[in-house]
Amino acid sequence: MYKKVVCVGRNYVEHIEELNNEFPTEPVYFIKPNSCISDEIKVVDYSPMHYEGEICFLIENKRAVAVGFGFDMTLREIQTKLKKKGLPWERAKAFKNSAVFSEFVEFNGFDGLEVEVIKNGKFVQKGGVELMIYKPEFLIEDIDKIFGLEDGDIVMSGTPKGVGVVEKGDKFIGRILQKGRVLVEREFIAY
Repeated sequence: MYKKVVCVGRNYVEHIEELNNEFPTEPVYFIKPNSCISDEIKVVDYSPMHYEGEICFLIENKRAVAVGFGFDMTLREIQTKLKKKGLPWERAKAFKNSAVFSEFVEFNGFDGLEVEVIKNGKFVQKGGVELMIYKPEFLIEDIDKIFGLEDGDIVMSGTPKGVGVVEKGDKFIGRILQKGRVLVEREFIAY
């Protein structure tokens, strides 16, 4: 059903600052193949894994027709090593089961969309469209121009500050809200 996943990096100022990254002069994109898509959090055994909660859009006819919650799982230590060498990030971002999604639901425009992540009962991430450097309308149009968007593609729009390590047994609640109303909520237990 789902096809490729196009991810937006460095789209929230405070997340850029928390990782000491450079500010982009244009959107940062990377792609996760279909083998990344999952609805479960599977902790890898070869490197520490970080969660990054995101507002995600399901594409049909080159536009966002549904919204969902997603985790862009990241092997941060591997990513840091690759970035220092100027090498691609795929080993750290496009590994199996690294794009974890809730169901996708209809929504009414981009205004007021927010993501929340609760880890083991504590709020760890919260951010919305108003905090994004590049807004969803622009991203979808730009991504289509560069990569082409097909029915069943997913756009992950970036993560706000508050990312961290995932351990086996961690319990997460991921939510997408619009103007304070919960559109979708999903519980995940890492194993």
